[in-house]
Amino acid sequence: MSDVNTMRAISQDVLGGPEVLKEVQVERPAPRPNEVLVRVRAAGVNPTDWKHRATGGFLGEPPFVLGWDVSGEVVATGIGVAAFRPGDEVFGMLSYPFGHGSHAEYVTVPARALVHKPASVDHVQAGALPLVSLTAWQALTEHAGLKPGQRVLIHAAAGGVGHVAVQIAKALGAYVIGTASAQKHDFLREIGVDEAIDYRSVDVTEAVRDVDVVLDTLGGETSVRSLRVLRPGGVVVSILPVGDQDFYDEAERLGVRAVRMLVDADRSGMRAVADLVEQGKLRAAIAGTFPLADAAKAHELGDTGRTTGKLVLLVD
Repeated sequence: MSDVNTMRAISQDVLGGPEVLKEVQVERPAPRPNEVLVRVRAAGVNPTDWKHRATGGFLGEPPFVLGWDVSGEVVATGIGVAAFRPGDEVFGMLSYPFGHGSHAEYVTVPARALVHKPASVDHVQAGALPLVSLTAWQALTEHAGLKPGQRVLIHAAAGGVGHVAVQIAKALGAYVIGTASAQKHDFLREIGVDEAIDYRSVDVTEAVRDVDVVLDTLGGETSVRSLRVLRPGGVVVSILPVGDQDFYDEAERLGVRAVRMLVDADRSGMRAVADLVEQGKLRAAIAGTFPLADAAKAHELGDTGRTTGKLVLLVD
Protein backbone atom coordinates (compact mmCIF):
# COMPACT_ATOMS: atom_id res chain seq x y z
CA MET A 1 0.00 0.00 0.00
CA SER A 2 1.07 3.56 -0.70
CA ASP A 3 1.21 6.21 2.02
CA VAL A 4 0.18 9.85 1.48
CA ASN A 5 3.61 10.74 0.08
CA THR A 6 4.18 7.80 -2.26
CA MET A 7 2.33 5.94 -5.00
CA ARG A 8 2.52 2.80 -7.08
CA ALA A 9 3.82 3.14 -10.62
CA ILE A 10 5.03 0.89 -13.43
CA SER A 11 8.65 1.62 -14.21
CA GLN A 12 11.68 0.03 -15.85
CA ASP A 13 15.42 0.28 -15.32
CA VAL A 14 16.48 -1.09 -18.71
CA LEU A 15 15.10 -1.24 -22.22
CA GLY A 16 13.68 -4.54 -23.41
CA GLY A 17 10.63 -6.78 -23.55
CA PRO A 18 7.56 -6.65 -21.31
CA GLU A 19 9.48 -8.43 -18.57
CA VAL A 20 11.46 -5.25 -17.80
CA LEU A 21 8.32 -3.57 -16.44
CA LYS A 22 7.91 -3.66 -12.67
CA GLU A 23 5.71 -2.09 -10.02
CA VAL A 24 7.59 0.36 -7.82
CA GLN A 25 6.89 2.88 -5.07
CA VAL A 26 7.77 6.44 -6.08
CA GLU A 27 7.14 9.90 -4.68
CA ARG A 28 3.65 11.21 -5.32
CA PRO A 29 3.89 14.37 -7.46
CA ALA A 30 2.41 17.75 -6.55
CA PRO A 31 0.74 20.02 -9.11
CA ARG A 32 2.63 23.08 -10.23
CA PRO A 33 0.93 26.27 -11.48
CA ASN A 34 -1.60 25.46 -14.24
CA GLU A 35 -1.42 21.75 -13.43
CA VAL A 36 -3.82 19.35 -11.76
CA LEU A 37 -3.07 16.21 -9.78
CA VAL A 38 -5.22 13.35 -11.06
CA ARG A 39 -5.99 10.11 -9.25
CA VAL A 40 -5.73 7.71 -12.16
CA ARG A 41 -8.62 5.26 -12.59
CA ALA A 42 -7.81 3.98 -16.08
CA ALA A 43 -5.01 4.56 -18.56
CA GLY A 44 -4.77 3.31 -22.11
CA VAL A 45 -1.76 1.41 -23.39
CA ASN A 46 -0.71 2.34 -26.93
CA PRO A 47 1.88 1.18 -29.46
CA THR A 48 4.00 4.17 -28.47
CA ASP A 49 4.21 2.70 -24.95
CA TRP A 50 5.65 -0.64 -26.02
CA LYS A 51 7.94 1.05 -28.55
CA HIS A 52 9.35 3.35 -25.87
CA ARG A 53 9.68 0.41 -23.47
CA ALA A 54 11.78 -1.44 -26.04
CA THR A 55 13.82 1.35 -27.63
CA GLY A 56 13.65 4.41 -25.40
CA GLY A 57 12.28 6.41 -28.33
CA PHE A 58 12.00 10.10 -27.55
CA LEU A 59 12.61 9.45 -23.85
CA GLY A 60 16.11 8.01 -24.04
CA GLU A 61 17.38 5.78 -21.27
CA PRO A 62 15.19 4.64 -18.35
CA PRO A 63 14.11 4.74 -15.63
CA PHE A 64 10.76 6.20 -16.68
CA VAL A 65 7.04 5.67 -16.17
CA LEU A 66 5.13 5.32 -19.42
CA GLY A 67 1.53 6.21 -20.24
CA TRP A 68 -0.07 9.19 -21.99
CA ASP A 69 -3.79 8.37 -21.72
CA VAL A 70 -5.55 9.18 -18.46
CA SER A 71 -9.01 9.13 -16.96
CA GLY A 72 -9.58 9.80 -13.28
CA GLU A 73 -10.48 12.33 -10.60
CA VAL A 74 -8.90 15.66 -9.79
CA VAL A 75 -7.29 15.48 -6.35
CA ALA A 76 -5.63 18.88 -6.20
CA THR A 77 -5.12 21.90 -8.41
CA GLY A 78 -2.08 24.10 -8.87
CA ILE A 79 -2.07 27.86 -8.70
CA GLY A 80 -4.12 29.46 -11.47
CA VAL A 81 -6.26 26.46 -12.42
CA ALA A 82 -9.82 27.74 -12.89
CA ALA A 83 -11.43 25.01 -15.01
CA PHE A 84 -11.34 22.15 -12.49
CA ARG A 85 -11.93 21.46 -8.83
CA PRO A 86 -11.06 18.48 -6.64
CA GLY A 87 -13.56 15.71 -7.27
CA ASP A 88 -14.06 16.50 -10.97
CA GLU A 89 -13.87 13.49 -13.27
CA VAL A 90 -11.55 14.27 -16.17
CA PHE A 91 -9.84 12.64 -19.12
CA GLY A 92 -7.20 13.62 -21.62
CA MET A 93 -3.76 13.00 -23.06
CA LEU A 94 -0.60 14.05 -21.29
CA SER A 95 1.77 16.25 -23.28
CA TYR A 96 3.37 14.08 -25.95
CA PRO A 97 6.06 12.86 -25.78
CA PHE A 98 7.61 14.29 -22.62
CA GLY A 99 4.57 14.45 -20.33
CA HIS A 100 4.39 10.67 -19.89
CA GLY A 101 3.63 9.02 -16.56
CA SER A 102 -0.03 7.95 -16.36
CA HIS A 103 0.74 4.28 -15.65
CA ALA A 104 0.66 5.09 -11.96
CA GLU A 105 -1.78 5.85 -9.15
CA TYR A 106 -1.40 9.61 -9.60
CA VAL A 107 -0.11 11.93 -12.30
CA THR A 108 0.20 15.68 -12.75
CA VAL A 109 -1.29 17.01 -15.97
CA PRO A 110 -1.37 20.48 -17.56
CA ALA A 111 -4.93 21.70 -17.02
CA ARG A 112 -5.30 22.54 -20.71
CA ALA A 113 -4.73 18.89 -21.64
CA LEU A 114 -7.89 17.79 -19.82
CA VAL A 115 -11.65 18.04 -20.22
CA HIS A 116 -14.50 16.79 -18.07
CA LYS A 117 -15.26 13.12 -18.58
CA PRO A 118 -18.64 12.53 -20.21
CA ALA A 119 -21.02 11.07 -17.65
CA SER A 120 -22.25 8.60 -20.27
CA VAL A 121 -19.05 6.54 -20.22
CA ASP A 122 -16.95 4.88 -17.54
CA HIS A 123 -13.25 5.41 -16.86
CA VAL A 124 -12.28 2.41 -19.01
CA GLN A 125 -13.83 4.04 -22.09
CA ALA A 126 -12.48 7.47 -21.21
CA GLY A 127 -9.02 6.11 -20.47
CA ALA A 128 -8.89 4.31 -23.81
CA LEU A 129 -9.78 7.25 -26.02
CA PRO A 130 -7.51 10.31 -25.70
CA LEU A 131 -4.29 9.52 -27.60
CA VAL A 132 -5.90 7.60 -30.45
CA SER A 133 -8.81 10.03 -30.75
CA LEU A 134 -6.63 13.13 -30.77
CA THR A 135 -4.35 11.50 -33.33
CA ALA A 136 -7.28 10.74 -35.62
CA TRP A 137 -8.99 14.09 -35.03
CA GLN A 138 -5.87 16.12 -35.72
CA ALA A 139 -5.01 14.02 -38.79
CA LEU A 140 -8.46 14.22 -40.35
CA THR A 141 -9.53 17.75 -39.44
CA GLU A 142 -6.36 19.84 -39.07
CA HIS A 143 -4.01 18.17 -41.54
CA ALA A 144 -6.42 16.69 -44.10
CA GLY A 145 -9.25 19.21 -43.83
CA LEU A 146 -11.76 16.39 -44.29
CA LYS A 147 -15.12 17.49 -45.71
CA PRO A 148 -18.51 15.72 -45.91
CA GLY A 149 -18.79 13.42 -48.90
CA GLN A 150 -15.05 12.88 -49.32
CA ARG A 151 -13.54 9.42 -49.66
CA VAL A 152 -11.14 8.31 -46.91
CA LEU A 153 -8.86 5.27 -46.82
CA ILE A 154 -7.86 4.18 -43.33
CA HIS A 155 -5.08 1.62 -43.00
CA ALA A 156 -5.29 -0.90 -40.13
CA ALA A 157 -8.85 0.24 -39.54
CA ALA A 158 -9.44 -2.24 -36.70
CA GLY A 159 -6.45 -1.02 -34.70
CA GLY A 160 -6.33 1.56 -31.92
CA VAL A 161 -6.09 4.71 -34.03
CA GLY A 162 -7.80 3.10 -37.01
CA HIS A 163 -11.10 2.11 -35.41
CA VAL A 164 -11.46 5.51 -33.78
CA ALA A 165 -10.57 7.28 -37.04
CA VAL A 166 -13.32 5.33 -38.82
CA GLN A 167 -15.91 6.63 -36.38
CA ILE A 168 -14.63 10.20 -36.52
CA ALA A 169 -14.53 10.18 -40.32
CA LYS A 170 -18.12 8.89 -40.44
CA ALA A 171 -19.21 11.56 -37.96
CA LEU A 172 -17.65 14.13 -40.31
CA GLY A 173 -19.70 12.76 -43.22
CA ALA A 174 -17.02 10.85 -45.14
CA TYR A 175 -17.21 7.63 -47.18
CA VAL A 176 -14.79 5.30 -45.40
CA ILE A 177 -12.67 2.52 -46.88
CA GLY A 178 -10.85 0.45 -44.26
CA THR A 179 -8.17 -2.22 -44.47
CA ALA A 180 -7.95 -5.21 -42.13
CA SER A 181 -7.63 -8.98 -42.29
CA ALA A 182 -10.82 -10.70 -43.47
CA GLN A 183 -11.84 -11.94 -40.01
CA LYS A 184 -12.10 -8.34 -38.81
CA HIS A 185 -14.42 -7.13 -41.60
CA ASP A 186 -17.60 -7.68 -39.59
CA PHE A 187 -16.17 -5.45 -36.88
CA LEU A 188 -15.30 -2.80 -39.48
CA ARG A 189 -18.87 -2.77 -40.77
CA GLU A 190 -20.20 -2.49 -37.22
CA ILE A 191 -18.24 0.72 -36.65
CA GLY A 192 -19.29 2.24 -39.97
CA VAL A 193 -16.81 1.24 -42.67
CA ASP A 194 -18.47 1.49 -46.10
CA GLU A 195 -15.93 -0.68 -47.92
CA ALA A 196 -13.68 -3.25 -46.21
CA ILE A 197 -10.52 -4.50 -47.93
CA ASP A 198 -8.47 -7.55 -46.97
CA TYR A 199 -4.91 -6.30 -47.32
CA ARG A 200 -3.65 -9.90 -47.21
CA SER A 201 -5.47 -10.96 -50.40
CA VAL A 202 -5.37 -7.80 -52.54
CA ASP A 203 -2.96 -4.97 -53.24
CA VAL A 204 -4.73 -2.03 -51.65
CA THR A 205 -3.06 0.44 -53.98
CA GLU A 206 -4.47 -1.48 -56.96
CA ALA A 207 -7.94 -2.01 -55.46
CA VAL A 208 -8.59 1.59 -54.40
CA ARG A 209 -8.75 4.75 -56.49
CA ASP A 210 -9.96 8.36 -56.33
CA VAL A 211 -9.45 8.84 -52.60
CA ASP A 212 -9.34 12.32 -51.07
CA VAL A 213 -7.61 11.39 -47.80
CA VAL A 214 -5.48 8.46 -46.64
CA LEU A 215 -4.78 7.97 -42.95
CA ASP A 216 -1.54 5.99 -42.84
CA THR A 217 -1.00 4.20 -39.54
CA LEU A 218 1.72 1.86 -40.85
CA GLY A 219 4.50 4.01 -42.30
CA GLY A 220 7.38 2.85 -44.47
CA GLU A 221 6.53 1.76 -48.00
CA THR A 222 2.81 2.00 -47.22
CA SER A 223 3.14 5.77 -46.95
CA VAL A 224 4.65 6.08 -50.44
CA ARG A 225 2.36 3.54 -52.11
CA SER A 226 -0.71 5.19 -50.62
CA LEU A 227 0.01 8.37 -52.57
CA ARG A 228 -1.00 6.52 -55.75
CA VAL A 229 -4.63 6.03 -54.68
CA LEU A 230 -5.27 9.76 -54.29
CA ARG A 231 -7.20 12.12 -56.47
CA PRO A 232 -5.22 15.17 -57.67
CA GLY A 233 -4.79 17.44 -54.66
CA GLY A 234 -5.49 14.63 -52.18
CA VAL A 235 -3.42 14.01 -49.08
CA VAL A 236 -1.79 11.14 -47.20
CA VAL A 237 -1.44 11.90 -43.51
CA SER A 238 1.01 9.53 -41.83
CA ILE A 239 1.01 9.27 -38.04
CA LEU A 240 4.56 7.87 -38.24
CA PRO A 241 6.58 11.08 -37.96
CA VAL A 242 9.90 9.77 -39.29
CA GLY A 243 10.67 8.24 -42.69
CA ASP A 244 12.33 8.59 -46.07
CA GLN A 245 12.31 11.72 -48.23
CA ASP A 246 10.76 9.56 -50.99
CA PHE A 247 7.36 10.19 -49.40
CA TYR A 248 7.54 13.90 -50.10
CA ASP A 249 9.28 13.56 -53.47
CA GLU A 250 6.67 11.14 -54.81
CA ALA A 251 3.84 13.35 -53.57
CA GLU A 252 5.27 16.32 -55.44
CA ARG A 253 5.64 14.24 -58.60
CA LEU A 254 2.02 13.08 -58.41
CA GLY A 255 0.52 16.45 -57.55
CA VAL A 256 -0.72 15.40 -54.13
CA ARG A 257 0.18 16.23 -50.52
CA ALA A 258 2.22 14.22 -48.02
CA VAL A 259 2.06 15.01 -44.30
CA ARG A 260 3.82 13.40 -41.35
CA MET A 261 2.48 14.31 -37.94
CA LEU A 262 2.91 13.73 -34.23
CA VAL A 263 -0.10 13.99 -31.95
CA ASP A 264 -0.13 16.90 -29.53
CA ALA A 265 -2.13 17.54 -26.36
CA ASP A 266 -5.05 19.79 -27.22
CA ARG A 267 -8.08 20.92 -25.19
CA SER A 268 -10.18 21.89 -28.22
CA GLY A 269 -9.55 18.49 -29.76
CA MET A 270 -10.46 16.77 -26.50
CA ARG A 271 -13.69 18.80 -26.36
CA ALA A 272 -14.52 17.60 -29.86
CA VAL A 273 -13.82 14.02 -28.77
CA ALA A 274 -15.99 14.42 -25.67
CA ASP A 275 -18.82 15.84 -27.81
CA LEU A 276 -18.68 12.83 -30.15
CA VAL A 277 -18.77 10.50 -27.15
CA GLU A 278 -21.78 12.33 -25.70
CA GLN A 279 -23.56 12.09 -29.07
CA GLY A 280 -22.97 8.33 -29.17
CA LYS A 281 -20.81 8.64 -32.28
CA LEU A 282 -17.50 7.53 -30.77
CA ARG A 283 -16.68 4.54 -28.62
CA ALA A 284 -13.50 2.59 -28.01
CA ALA A 285 -13.46 -1.15 -28.61
CA ILE A 286 -11.73 -2.62 -25.56
CA ALA A 287 -9.37 -5.45 -26.48
CA GLY A 288 -8.50 -6.14 -22.84
CA THR A 289 -8.22 -4.62 -19.37
CA PHE A 290 -5.46 -5.33 -16.87
CA PRO A 291 -4.73 -4.31 -13.27
CA LEU A 292 -1.86 -1.84 -13.04
CA ALA A 293 0.39 -4.56 -11.60
CA ASP A 294 -0.15 -6.63 -14.77
CA ALA A 295 1.09 -3.96 -17.17
CA ALA A 296 3.61 -6.43 -18.59
CA LYS A 297 0.74 -8.70 -19.68
CA ALA A 298 -0.87 -5.79 -21.53
CA HIS A 299 2.44 -5.11 -23.28
CA GLU A 300 2.77 -8.79 -24.22
CA LEU A 301 -0.61 -8.66 -25.92
CA GLY A 302 0.20 -5.35 -27.57
CA ASP A 303 3.47 -6.68 -28.91
CA THR A 304 1.56 -9.24 -31.00
CA GLY A 305 0.21 -6.44 -33.21
CA ARG A 306 -3.05 -8.38 -33.57
CA THR A 307 -5.38 -6.64 -31.13
CA THR A 308 -8.66 -5.06 -32.17
CA GLY A 309 -9.19 -1.74 -30.41
CA LYS A 310 -7.51 -0.67 -27.18
CA LEU A 311 -5.78 -2.13 -24.12
CA VAL A 312 -6.41 -0.40 -20.80
CA LEU A 313 -4.78 -0.51 -17.36
CA LEU A 314 -7.10 -0.27 -14.35
CA VAL A 315 -5.80 1.48 -11.25
CA ASP A 316 -7.54 0.53 -7.99
